[in-house]
Amino acid sequence: MATTTLPEFLRARRERLQPEPTGRRRTPGLRREEVAARAGVSVTWYTWLEQGRGGVPSDEVLERLARALELDETNREMLFLLAHARPPPRRYTPPAEVTPALQRVLDNLRAPAFVKTPTFQIVAWNRAAVAVMGDYAAVPERDRNMLRRVFHPEAAAFLPHGDDMRRTCLAAFRVDIARAGASEEAAALVDELMATSEEFRRLWAENELHTHGVRSRRLVRPGVGELVFEASMFSVDDSDGLGMVVLSPADDASARGVEQLLRELEHSTG
Repeated sequence: MATTTLPEFLRARRERLQPEPTGRRRTPGLRREEVAARAGVSVTWYTWLEQGRGGVPSDEVLERLARALELDETNREMLFLLAHARPPPRRYTPPAEVTPALQRVLDNLRAPAFVKTPTFQIVAWNRAAVAVMGDYAAVPERDRNMLRRVFHPEAAAFLPHGDDMRRTCLAAFRVDIARAGASEEAAALVDELMATSEEFRRLWAENELHTHGVRSRRLVRPGVGELVFEASMFSVDDSDGLGMVVLSPADDASARGVEQLLRELEHSTG
């Protein structure tokens, strides 16, 4: 099947819009001149665009077309992909709330898992995460942050390879906040850690960038020793930047350690 073209996409979205009730119309959707007026472009140029000969629109014009055609975020992204072969610039919006369905996904996992925002704030978790990493509900909300945790002076007690953890977390954090768009929350977090952590200042100056990928993570827990995990991050659809991190035990000993910690948690909480 041939891929959708920009002219086909524009026509299809225009024809789906409901015009104002002004009498009988022979054609579905809006007319080209109505879309052009909404977008603030000439009718001739918009007509050429639908005919595949209007040139390459700028980002600003594409944004106006997206509003004129009442596109949601998925269709706005498609508009930019068809016109420029790249996604649109990110517009910062506060991360969406965790839905009951997403929480059920977490709760059905026996491996530690949690949901984070682009600024690495942990906003949801499961019992395995509590068993392995502690009860997030028992600490102030500001302390439920991955960067604050790994750059905390006491992190060495449970991170046997803390330098690697800090380095990879910070590199992925820089990518995530760039994708999400500038925010006061991200700027404030960076300023705070720059002021309080010499290690953060050193690594921040290196300007290392990479995505999360699948990373090996090692944690030390009393009674079970060192646990080895493969950390994977999954984007959550329609959530404005939320990501689910799953820590899969990398060997049998680590899997047994997680199960032991879960049994101890269940016993202590009844």
